[in-house]
Amino acid sequence: MPRFSVVVPAYRLQAYLHACLESVLSQTYESDESPAFDLEVIAVDAGSPDSCGEIIDEFAARDPRVVAVHLPADPADPGQGPGPARNAGLARATGDYVLFLDGDDTLAPHALRDIADRLDASGDPDVLVFGHARTHWSGETERLPLPDHLTESGPAAFQLTDRPALLRQPAPAWTKAYKRGFLDREHLAFAPGPRTDTSWTYAALLAAGSLSTLERACVHHRLRRTPATDPGRHFDLFPQYDRVFAFVDSRPELASWRPVLVRRMADHFAAASATVLAAPGLPARTRAEFFRLARAHYGRHRIPGAVGLRYAGVRFGTYRTYRVLRGLRAVRTRTRALAAALLRPARSAALRLHYRVQLRLPVRDDLAVFAAYWHRGYACSPAAIEAKVRELVPRVRTAWITTPEHDATVPAATRRLRPEGFGYFTALARAKYLVNNVEFDHRLVKRPGQILLQTHHGTPLKTVGLDLADRPAVARSTDFARLLADADKWDFALSANRHATLTGERAFPAAYTTLEYGSPRNDALCRATPADTARLRGQLGVPGRSTVILYAPTYRDYSRRQHLPLDLERLGRMLGPEFFVLVRAHFAYGAPLSGAPLPGVLDVTGHPSIEELCLISDALVTDYSSLMFDYAHLDRPVVILDDDREAYEAARGTYFDLRSCPPGAVARTEDELIDIFTTGHWRGSRSAQLRSAFRSRFCPYDDGRAAERVVRRVFLGETGTAIANLPEQRARTPEFAPQKANSQAPTEEPA
Repeated sequence: MPRFSVVVPAYRLQAYLHACLESVLSQTYESDESPAFDLEVIAVDAGSPDSCGEIIDEFAARDPRVVAVHLPADPADPGQGPGPARNAGLARATGDYVLFLDGDDTLAPHALRDIADRLDASGDPDVLVFGHARTHWSGETERLPLPDHLTESGPAAFQLTDRPALLRQPAPAWTKAYKRGFLDREHLAFAPGPRTDTSWTYAALLAAGSLSTLERACVHHRLRRTPATDPGRHFDLFPQYDRVFAFVDSRPELASWRPVLVRRMADHFAAASATVLAAPGLPARTRAEFFRLARAHYGRHRIPGAVGLRYAGVRFGTYRTYRVLRGLRAVRTRTRALAAALLRPARSAALRLHYRVQLRLPVRDDLAVFAAYWHRGYACSPAAIEAKVRELVPRVRTAWITTPEHDATVPAATRRLRPEGFGYFTALARAKYLVNNVEFDHRLVKRPGQILLQTHHGTPLKTVGLDLADRPAVARSTDFARLLADADKWDFALSANRHATLTGERAFPAAYTTLEYGSPRNDALCRATPADTARLRGQLGVPGRSTVILYAPTYRDYSRRQHLPLDLERLGRMLGPEFFVLVRAHFAYGAPLSGAPLPGVLDVTGHPSIEELCLISDALVTDYSSLMFDYAHLDRPVVILDDDREAYEAARGTYFDLRSCPPGAVARTEDELIDIFTTGHWRGSRSAQLRSAFRSRFCPYDDGRAAERVVRRVFLGETGTAIANLPEQRARTPEFAPQKANSQAPTEEPA
């Protein structure tokens, strides 16, 4: 008897069925008792007119775990939904537990193993409830926040009365594992209709003697580019809820659940009403019929006094009422849009006039304006310089350009400027000092007496500036004339090392002065103490004794999607509890882990300071990011994940072959990366030798005083502070050396 039976109904899903079945058959779970028969897949061809039946037969022919079931086509009744096919699969199931998976969805890697472990830990409950993620038609997987009632804290198995909120969630049958004996005992079966999950799920949850939950997205649910728009799907809610209440009425012990189900029904009807109202091309009489039925069902099933004004729209609403409200909302929306359209050009003209007026007023020697990363808050070298200006040049008032969502990152003593505001253009026109790590507004008119400092944002490994001209993936979106015009406005350009100096002056040819002073944003890394690190770890909730890995991939010009080649869930599991992984996506992308947290993995994309993340980590994993040059200042292990070298080189290109002089071990695959950490080579002697050579080449000025040198040269006009007679590098180890990372290191490591 297999542990699991996975029932997969298929109807017109030929483009996705291969991936669905492969995701089940590739699961890693096997039991010790009968490893060859722990899984059966019952694939049901629901009379599909495409190749679903043939695909199912192909899988059954090559894998004995696949059972093929074929149902006759019923063209006279196409609205049966997945219910009959699921029932046919359930009748053939022999496993201890049954799961349902739609033919265009997939099981997450290792999902069955985690489900089996949770079932064992909770004493084989009747129903196990787990989460799901969404796979968009374009390929991206969106992790959804798991609700609180799916937590694994508390009793492993419980009654529905302990977590009644389970009834308030969406009701797909494929978010649960069901004990087959429980289904047989309760005679549960799917009803016909496209909304069959509604009656099935409520009946299963209400009848279950014991429940358990799993904090994991086990199913990746596919969202189709052309979703079903048949309004008949929503009309099927009415018979489904009739079945729900008939089930409750047949069991007197469930009577106390009726008010909860009525509220859930009203919520469901209200949501469906909005969809029906917005459905294009739907006859008015059909819309009116839906509202009439919704009101009638609510009146038939509601408990007097149990539901208040919240559901008045369902209880008393009519199609005519909804049309009036919708019309009022449309009028309000159009009025606001018209007002904005009229005001926008007027405001733009006023801003242009304001800027021209400000350009005729004197430059203010006591004003400095800073920005970073296209107004993404207080960060990078401009932030370190701004703080040092307030310390060494108190006569200069500082202002920072930022959008409202990043206000909290800016110090209280620094004035905040809004992009495109009147104060913004005043500052650009009159501030003597302008500091940025990217370009300022291209409309900036550089005035005599103004000083513009370009700090850049890292040592360049990937090609930049004019060197991008022969890179079609980047060149077509780059305005090289504007790039040169912006560089012509620079008075100073900051450089972290000789490589950055030579590269920058070639890639941005202009008459500026290069300040090879080091990188001010790394001053914090050189001055940090163990107390600083302990405090920052506590703020993020990082376990104190964990070995922390910071994973920070860079941007990919050849793809619009975020490049995350690692299965972070597997990585955390394979490394074990000793390690804790921080994931920092490039700021051009969204957070990579939206949704439920993964064990041993924390998404820190939204953390405002990359320097703080470097301080609390014991090792860095990156690819072509300039962060490796900054992290090397800490003299801590760096591991390069070089999984797409050919594609990256073709699209963007690099200034040198990273494999020829890496800062540490190099992995080409996820398995190689895991091996580097589990064997200890990430902190071995060979890695230390590579890191030392890398630091000697790219980190000559890591003494914690780069920002001071910049301020003295640019803001105070001192010319005697050029870099000279710095201590030898071996004497410039950061105060917080990675003692844990260097302990118990292997004496040798393969090259």
